[in-house]
Amino acid sequence: MTRKKKPLPLLENITIIDCAAEGKALARIDDLVVFVPFCVPGDVVDIQLRKKKHSYAEGEVVRFVKKSDVRQEAMCQHFGICGGCKWQTLPYHEQIKMKQKQVSDQLRRIGKIELPEITPILGSKQTREYRNKLEFGCSNKRWRTWEEMKETALAEPNKPEGAIGFHITGAFDKILPIENCHLMHPLNNEIRNSIRDFAYATGMTFYDLRQQQGLLRGIMIRNSNTGEWMVMVQFHFEEQDDEQRAMTLMQHIAETFPQVTSLLWVDNQKCNDTFNDLNLNLFKGNDHIFELMENLKFKVGAKSFYQTNTEQAYELYKVARNFAFADTDDGKPLVYDLYTGTGTIANFVAHHARKVIGIEYVPEAIEDAKVNSEINGINNTLFYAGDMKDILNEDFINEHGKPDIIITDPPRAGMHPDVVETIIKAQPKVIVYVSCNPATQARDLQLLDNDYYVTDVQPVDMFPHTPHVENVVRLVRRHR
Repeated sequence: MTRKKKPLPLLENITIIDCAAEGKALARIDDLVVFVPFCVPGDVVDIQLRKKKHSYAEGEVVRFVKKSDVRQEAMCQHFGICGGCKWQTLPYHEQIKMKQKQVSDQLRRIGKIELPEITPILGSKQTREYRNKLEFGCSNKRWRTWEEMKETALAEPNKPEGAIGFHITGAFDKILPIENCHLMHPLNNEIRNSIRDFAYATGMTFYDLRQQQGLLRGIMIRNSNTGEWMVMVQFHFEEQDDEQRAMTLMQHIAETFPQVTSLLWVDNQKCNDTFNDLNLNLFKGNDHIFELMENLKFKVGAKSFYQTNTEQAYELYKVARNFAFADTDDGKPLVYDLYTGTGTIANFVAHHARKVIGIEYVPEAIEDAKVNSEINGINNTLFYAGDMKDILNEDFINEHGKPDIIITDPPRAGMHPDVVETIIKAQPKVIVYVSCNPATQARDLQLLDNDYYVTDVQPVDMFPHTPHVENVVRLVRRHR
């Protein structure tokens, strides 16, 4: 016989005092920290607790008693359900203050190292339509609000269940239908909604994540500052005529949107939506688009990593370049660019260096990096594909030479301890650490602290209306 759980309390007239990790807001009741979404400091709310531990709790707002003076209206009709832009109701100048504080707190609390004064954050020039890439899931189970369920029951009992949009937190198999996303040029909405309407009109099945069946599975849309557009559609073929049905959709996209210069598709039979290990099929145009940065041209394929905020990426890379070459009076240095992606940073700094050696896990990205060097007339770069901890070792360094400068831009998980150890053994004069997660960056800085000290810290906001922040740190080798 199971013990019946005690109902969790309703907390009334609680004042939100701060923003916390992952876009949540924070309140304190005595010694208890309470996390809630979609609030801003100064809101007074009633909170229904959903989870309670010894020192913290999580809940949701059931009533706004008083809205904060700093609160602004959300720009998006999907706010409060879609979890993508949780800070829309926080004015942008307040957002970047919170991100500055986040970087400072995480570096000091987790890193526990000596830090210089942290430079004020570089805010994004654009706060809307700043992304160059969006990925949408397709599902035969659409997420409905209570209001929508009432309306549907009364007026639209046969409304299609298929949806194209974003996954809902806590409901992995359901998709929130997105009508209008403000993070990208409006053409992304036209393309996505046109695909949805065509699927409805032709009776195309949407993917069922639990049953692993259904034809229409996912959409990726990219654009660039050259005016090019890429669309990649994921299908799941299971019936004899599925490929033919899929090609009718591809033809519809090609005819309806001549702006699309790269139109691709893939048959994904895996249990997950990743496609880096799959062969993509070109339906129309080129298998890539181009981005421009300063005087350089970068080839970007469907599998390529490229910073999703193009204009702000330029600011980020300028910071990295300035940090790397601030003290290079003794000639052009040897540079290692770790987690190089499509070689954006490597090629961006190449004319300042004797040689740049880039390492990246994704082979297709490395091929793009080589092409990017070639099309820009850069002949002092070398690129290698493979797992960082396996490639970057003493033998590799002995072969290519000890780096004077290491630039590292790892994924959110940070660097593997073996990579950190190899960096220390390589003894570069300067390390420039570009991070999309200051928490794991702080952990790695602590590992480097015996041998390197931090001279500069520059936060950069790449993702307005979200809690995510980039941070660039410059480290210099200690003299022993």
